[in-house]
Amino acid sequence: MKQERRLAHVETIPIRWGDMDAMGHVNNTVYFRYMEQARIGWFDAVAPRDSAWHSIGIVIVNTSCHYRRPITYPGAVEVKLSVGRIGRSSVATYYDLHVVGDVEPDVEPHATGEATVVFIDMAQQRPVRIPDAIREKLETGREMA
Repeated sequence: MKQERRLAHVETIPIRWGDMDAMGHVNNTVYFRYMEQARIGWFDAVAPRDSAWHSIGIVIVNTSCHYRRPITYPGAVEVKLSVGRIGRSSVATYYDLHVVGDVEPDVEPHATGEATVVFIDMAQQRPVRIPDAIREKLETGREMA
């Protein structure tokens, strides 16, 4: 059974010349950086500014990437982050990576990924229950300003 997902954040990231490897395409490790940048943009949008990175933070407990088509310089990658199951302290996140302006926008993403995000107490570096204000944003899809 497929996990229900809700689009939560979109991040556009420039492809840098240095992202490519000797094979002439973006190196596989960079895809994880693209997903990370989208995840940080999403966290910045859902966490209250006064607590983000001070009292509450996030860590990754697992992550994966499924490479479908190569990405090359120049251009930009649009990363769509979707939220799935919301647990006590964790959230399932999913990623679709597309090249902006792709001539065939309806084709499959260049890559897809997943990551389980765990909310932590920054001082103790231990998992904590997702704060109610953040949980509400995750459940309703509204980002904080």
